[in-house]
Amino acid sequence: VAADEGILHASGSGVPPVTKDYCIIYNSNWVSLPKTLDNATFRTLENLTSTVLCSSAEVPSGLMKDKAVVVMRGNCTFLEKARIAQSLGAKMLLIASKSRLSAISDNKTDFEDVTLPIALIRYNDIIDMQLVLGNEVNVTLYSPPLPEFDYSMVVIFLIAVFTVALGGYWSGVAELENLKAVASPGERETRWKKEENVTFTPVTVILFVVICCVMLILLYFFYKWLVYVIISVFCLASAMSLYNCLAALIGEIPFGQCRITCSNKTIEVRLIFLAIFCIAAAVVWAVFRNEDRWAWILQDILGVAFCLNFIKTLKMPNFKSCVILLGLLLLYDVFFVFITPFITKNGASIMVEVAAGPFGNSEKLPVVIRVPRLEHSASTLCDLPFSLLGFGDIIVPGLLVAYCRRFDVQTRSPSIYYISCTIAYAVGMVLTFIVLALMKMGQPALLYLVPCTLITSSLVAWRRKEMKKFWKGSSYQVGWRP
Repeated sequence: VAADEGILHASGSGVPPVTKDYCIIYNSNWVSLPKTLDNATFRTLENLTSTVLCSSAEVPSGLMKDKAVVVMRGNCTFLEKARIAQSLGAKMLLIASKSRLSAISDNKTDFEDVTLPIALIRYNDIIDMQLVLGNEVNVTLYSPPLPEFDYSMVVIFLIAVFTVALGGYWSGVAELENLKAVASPGERETRWKKEENVTFTPVTVILFVVICCVMLILLYFFYKWLVYVIISVFCLASAMSLYNCLAALIGEIPFGQCRITCSNKTIEVRLIFLAIFCIAAAVVWAVFRNEDRWAWILQDILGVAFCLNFIKTLKMPNFKSCVILLGLLLLYDVFFVFITPFITKNGASIMVEVAAGPFGNSEKLPVVIRVPRLEHSASTLCDLPFSLLGFGDIIVPGLLVAYCRRFDVQTRSPSIYYISCTIAYAVGMVLTFIVLALMKMGQPALLYLVPCTLITSSLVAWRRKEMKKFWKGSSYQVGWRP
């Protein structure tokens, strides 16, 4: 069965005419569509979605002649509908579907006489066509080649590298403050009270990966309920993360430090307004999360804040823990992307299904950075109007970058580990995009990011003859001096 994505280009009758493109699914073994609009032939669209066209008696004589016709899916095969439409003079057949668009397949050998183009289109798009373009619409079909590269990937790359680099740097700043507090007994207790870091041990790393596996499987089977739990958790966590990120910036501003006292506790007024702003941002995103025109910007801002706060807060104690975490999550990523298609009934990977919303669910998990695709293609209309990068592809290597930055601080090295690991992450991202462009299918980014970052960090430690210390972690609590 061959299923191909194409574009229905619709034009209204106004002056100047309003045009809009819609996704179609067609079978390239049945019909060959032009690659550009230059060679496309326009037909007047006749909306017959009140019928399924399983009998020629359902349509008045002459109504379809030389027109593009749209009818409803169901009751008979695609080719049976096409044979009837062709016998009544139609030049193009569109079949509207209220369910998810799927491959067009029938036994074509029994319908060799059918020659008109047949395409599947969303019923909601037919409704939208009437609302936007009016009742008099001309349409044509074409199927442009997929672009080799979409420039939205550049934006994804910049966001990812910026977040990893800044998260690692922030972690290093926090580490330096810890070291100064340790060296100064008067500041030690105050600093420890402020400390909010969580340290991963090898045991907690393994437990964390097991929880990730269980959560992904639960999402696959109970997506339509758990997706709202994930959305709620994201709103809460991202609002707190945005507050922590902005509070760190505001803390460096020596103005507007008015305080109020309540129950023997003092708090800055500007932090109260900041908290209200962060909560409002998360609420606005939750309400308008399906608004594709601008909600992605807010999601990306909240997502970057979430990743930054996670990288800064979660501390890897040594390179050993980093290797265990990144290695296990690499296996997790590869298994759920490449191995699970051999296990699932529909032959789709669990990771891709959950990311896209299994079984046609319209709600999407908000655990990705989203950037609208900039190159116009059928794929943009049909499946992926956005380029995506999961938070895990930022956070997991980011934890190693943060450890490298803290190790630089602990050993007073000139940021060599931090800079090298950050560059290795950028190289891994470029490699991911190259493979993505060549293979034309989603890739587990950790497959390329993990080897690049781990190998680079190991080589730097080996070259500097610090592998033992890097592997076990530097004990800075004794003997450090500012």
